[in-house]
Amino acid sequence: MGGGPKSKPEHLLIILPFNEPTEIFDRIRKNHPNIKITFKNLLYTSTPWENEEKIPPEIYKDATILATLSALPPSPEACPNLQLIHFFSAGTNHIANTPIYTSTSIPLTTSSGIHGPQIAEWVILTALAHSHHYSLLHTWQQNREWGKGSHEKELQSLRDKAGQRLGVLGYGSIGRQVARVARGMGMDVIAYTASPRTTPESKHDKGFIVPGTGDPDGSIPEAWFSGLDTASLHDFLAQDIDHLLISVPLTKETTHFLGAEEFAILGKKKKNAFVSNISRGQIIVQSDLIASLQAYNDNDPLDGGDGGGGLRGAALDVTDPEPLPKDDPLWAAPNCIITPHISGLGEAYVDRAFQVLEVNLDRREKGERMINVVDRKKGY
Repeated sequence: MGGGPKSKPEHLLIILPFNEPTEIFDRIRKNHPNIKITFKNLLYTSTPWENEEKIPPEIYKDATILATLSALPPSPEACPNLQLIHFFSAGTNHIANTPIYTSTSIPLTTSSGIHGPQIAEWVILTALAHSHHYSLLHTWQQNREWGKGSHEKELQSLRDKAGQRLGVLGYGSIGRQVARVARGMGMDVIAYTASPRTTPESKHDKGFIVPGTGDPDGSIPEAWFSGLDTASLHDFLAQDIDHLLISVPLTKETTHFLGAEEFAILGKKKKNAFVSNISRGQIIVQSDLIASLQAYNDNDPLDGGDGGGGLRGAALDVTDPEPLPKDDPLWAAPNCIITPHISGLGEAYVDRAFQVLEVNLDRREKGERMINVVDRKKGY
């Protein structure tokens, strides 16, 4: 571990909307006695906090490392000694327009890799809730109704996951864990990445990995696809996908990445894919998603229809905008499960996020390359 006699003094400023994790701080102090820790509790907002006055200027000025969810110094001049910013989120799109991001070269790291287990469970949970008609089953229970005989057609329409194909649009840590679980259910997996992964080494996961999870060596997918151009995306979507997982980061290139054309490819006859979005709402053209879901509902195969070239269902943990207004038509979209951006939450979240930071504290002290470093040009 770090903390040897040659380690230079560091000041770690932690600004988070959580209670102070004293056991974790004790662990950091034990392994890195050269680090002074200052903790500030601020409630979270969707954009960097505007109430910087709650952080005394002298603390920003003295800090060499910042751990935060969204809060940032008001300007680069306010933090002349800052050498590393670690974010407790998987991405940095929420701070991409701030001066710290656009006008400095301060290394930024994320907590990518910590969300895989809980988000994978959400993806499978919601997909199974849809395919097993759980809303109907729950209604029966609430009504104390033994309703099996009244909806025999719906129950017999169940398509179990064995033999189905999962397409993972963005094969990062979350996509890899969903792929691992899906394969355990008998599904075939194909992967899509922005850049080609043509060698075994290029398919490896080089970020933080929760032990026993994911796909560290990239061996699960039967096939890999890549490219941010429309033709490459359409080639991937045309691979007879039954369930599409959207897990690409939000960038300029992926904004409105999926719209009417893409849903039409996924909604072809007999497949009528199911879509899960755990990334960001802006990746989807939301009105086109609603239209695709409605097309399937209006031509439901259970009623003799052909699916209408639409999607058979969707599970969304992210929307555009957030919070979703009460009068937004997405709420009424058929066969659509909506949750309020909670799939990544869990009791292990804070500890795992600090584990990523601690890995990088060790690496900095040893002069080694850090993990989960943000490429500002790529946007992730």
